[in-house]
Amino acid sequence: MSGTDRRTLITRAGTLAGAASVTALSPRPAQAAPSGAIATGTGAVIRSGDLRYATLTTGNNQRFVARPEYFRMIRSAADAESALRRAVDDGKKVSVRSGGHCFADLVCNPGVEVLLDFSEMTDVSYDPSMRAFAVEPGARLLNVYETLFKGWGVTLPGGMCYSVGAGGHVAGGGYGMLSRAHGLVVDHLYAVEVVVVDRSGGVRTVVATREEDDPHRDLWWAHTGGGGGNFGLVTRYWFRSPGARGAEPDRQLVRPPAGVLASALSFPWEQLNEQRFGRLLRNYGAWHEANSGPDSPSRALSSVFNLCHRAHGTLDLFTQVDAGAPDADKLLINFLKAITAGTGLTATTLSKPSGDLAAMPHLATPRRLPWLNATRLLGTNNPTLTHPSLRADHKSAYMRTGVDDHQVATLHHHLTSEAHANPDAMVVLLSFGGRVNAISPSETASVQRSSAFKMLFQSFWGDPAQDEANIRWVRELYEDFFHAAGGVPAPGERYQGCYINYPDTDLRDPHRNRSGTPWHTLYYGDNYQRLQRTKRLWDPSGFFHHSLSVEP
Repeated sequence: MSGTDRRTLITRAGTLAGAASVTALSPRPAQAAPSGAIATGTGAVIRSGDLRYATLTTGNNQRFVARPEYFRMIRSAADAESALRRAVDDGKKVSVRSGGHCFADLVCNPGVEVLLDFSEMTDVSYDPSMRAFAVEPGARLLNVYETLFKGWGVTLPGGMCYSVGAGGHVAGGGYGMLSRAHGLVVDHLYAVEVVVVDRSGGVRTVVATREEDDPHRDLWWAHTGGGGGNFGLVTRYWFRSPGARGAEPDRQLVRPPAGVLASALSFPWEQLNEQRFGRLLRNYGAWHEANSGPDSPSRALSSVFNLCHRAHGTLDLFTQVDAGAPDADKLLINFLKAITAGTGLTATTLSKPSGDLAAMPHLATPRRLPWLNATRLLGTNNPTLTHPSLRADHKSAYMRTGVDDHQVATLHHHLTSEAHANPDAMVVLLSFGGRVNAISPSETASVQRSSAFKMLFQSFWGDPAQDEANIRWVRELYEDFFHAAGGVPAPGERYQGCYINYPDTDLRDPHRNRSGTPWHTLYYGDNYQRLQRTKRLWDPSGFFHHSLSVEP
């Protein structure tokens, strides 16, 4: 139906945790480049008729298309500043891209006149003057992990999706399989370099840090979850973990596990009735509720549970545990027992990985892998991310509690529907909490600091003729699932809104969002007013604007 191969848990997992909202961020200021930087000079200007033009009109989601007057490839901070100055002087509507993984039309849409592309700014290096690691916005996540780990033995707790650009991923908060142990990516953000536009149209570059006495601190704060494309062009991020001491690079960021225990299990739909299905979901929610605290001993464990449509054949659960954690084997076994409790399913009755998961090294029996190998496996074993004609629709939710009876019935109904038998339609449950919940909601712009797990409702297909059916399936499932809350996960006892890096313009539509909760509250909660103040200060004319941008 979609023209893509069937995907298992790992296959889908990458699209989610790694995904970036408007990869709105670009170059660096007019100051010395960090050691190792190679992106210099003036990038290409690409217009219609150039053989490169068609390739650049879309990002990862082929539903959204831009046909600007020109694409401007950016290779340096000075390049970014001059490109922006020209666009401002010409009065052009600009959008910005690093990795191209925006889920909505925030980057690619018919109104864009100039698209600034930072995919050539890929440097990752250590900046001794900042005592922090510098990462350019076009650096892809797997390259970031490889460079940090091979060079210094450190990492960031970022997403699984290997090809997401750092630009939008960081601006929206950023999370992944190490977040329960180490928090969000932005919890380690020390500074950001941004090219901004003042009220008179002047263009300048600003460096903002998290230092309490930094007069630009609000600009740093806005990039800790305020979403891409809102305040300016990010040309560089610097990362140093809170509490880092000394001057040695290998002490400035967290260390990943030396190895992980990895498990991949498939639950065949043929063995699941609605009762068993519901018990699996309730168990998953209950375990995460009980283990979402910042000091939970179980924060060494993280999982991705793909509730795939029956047409796919299985539900797929991938689990990873820090092999160096106390009683790591026991932690994994107890987790799997807790998820399957009361279902009649055991490790001996579950399917071993098949299809795409067959590439996994028989992880139906937990196996120890070096951390970087496991990260590569999760990030690259994913046809969803490499298919050149992928179309998709996505919606998200932060869950503070597990699912209720209505929600179980809703999920079961839609995931077994013969009217929409798309093997690439699914709902994904992702472990959250742990150290993510260790800081206050106002300390960063990422307000969701008391959730237990996240949900991603999504469908993939290849034929534009299938747009209506797939979008309708995702919408009806989502709105029915959150029916009691007005069709969306309105913040309260059970939910904590949505993830800005999974942008969803339906949240602005009162016919789809009947909760009375504004879209910006779903994404930013009580932090929105501070984001607005920052917008008024750093982008007073509203030059940077898209369909879900912060309104000054």
